Amino acid sequence: MMSKIVGRRWVPIIIFGVTLVGLSLKVSAQERKIETEVLAKSTTDWRGVLLPAYSEGQPEVTVARITIPKSMALPLHEHPFMTAGVVLQGTIEVRTDSGDTHIAQAGDAVVELINQAHGGANIGEEDAVILAVYAGIEGEPVTVPLSTPDS
Repeated sequence: MMSKIVGRRWVPIIIFGVTLVGLSLKVSAQERKIETEVLAKSTTDWRGVLLPAYSEGQPEVTVARITIPKSMALPLHEHPFMTAGVVLQGTIEVRTDSGDTHIAQAGDAVVELINQAHGGANIGEEDAVILAVYAGIEGEPVTVPLSTPDS
């Protein structure tokens, strides 16, 4: 009999507690919202050169995570298609064969050069990590090497 009395005594407290938790979850959900932050939207590459028209063929999107170890650099290459990336970690310097440079740090978006020789170097104190998105054509390479690290 005592357990029934104690049990009944706790019912309002339990109901109040569950209601309070439910309300706080509802308030928390209402305070938070889905956000979209556009990191890059451009008709030009990072040098300000107008992007060319899209290529003909079956589109193929590639999303890649590229890690450049500290003090290392990518060899000279070019992209025949639209390419954009976000530096997730570290600091990179993109260099063209004509001497133009662009520095990007973690959180920066970069709209890459198209059909222009360039390379990227990690100039930071940690590995550089880039999330790259290539808007290519099925069966065609999105990166064309122009030199090897040994050349």
